[in-house]
Amino acid sequence: MLAVIAAMQKEADVLLSLSRTDRHAKCFGKEICDCNYSGHDFRLILSGVGKTNAAAATMLAIASGADKVLNFGVAGGLTPQTKIGTFWQISRAVQYDFDLSKINGTQIGTLDEYQTPYFPLQTGGRFPTATLATADSFANGDDDMSLLKALHADIRDMEGAAVAHISFAAGVPCYMFKSISDNAGEESVCEYRENMQIALSALQKKMPAIFDEVCNG
Repeated sequence: MLAVIAAMQKEADVLLSLSRTDRHAKCFGKEICDCNYSGHDFRLILSGVGKTNAAAATMLAIASGADKVLNFGVAGGLTPQTKIGTFWQISRAVQYDFDLSKINGTQIGTLDEYQTPYFPLQTGGRFPTATLATADSFANGDDDMSLLKALHADIRDMEGAAVAHISFAAGVPCYMFKSISDNAGEESVCEYRENMQIALSALQKKMPAIFDEVCNG
């Protein structure tokens, strides 16, 4: 079973608006839809915003039988290449607000049981790839830029690395795609509000190609 994890309803609707919904349910406070898109069955779980929500939804999906995970949504760009409206496949993800460096001497983002801060994701070579950094805050400025640069992050969001973490720990392939709604800096919040629809439209246009890669390899 393919599980799709989306944080916000507006992100989920990018796919749901193209799909047939066969069943709707609720489990542990999460909205769940069993759907079919272009002949492909999937279960969409609306996680809610933030790492805890994303991790819980991913664990729920895998515990209920998912053997592939797909996460998509909007995100913030950090480099000149990740401009508003561009579309990226995530090749690896890191939690940049997780820090055991003073105890373990490891790089920021490295969990206690791991040797690297990065969780690898599935890529097929047909999309441009990027490194995603995740934290439980919507940044509106440049305060974290030195850390993000040290982690070689191209994009940041509030869920992706948590989805990647749970999928990797469970040994379940995870595919992740992000469309850029805003750029790092003092105008991030305004840009996010102004360009959300641009980012969502870019995601929707890529949905046939996304499902082809995820479902057909």
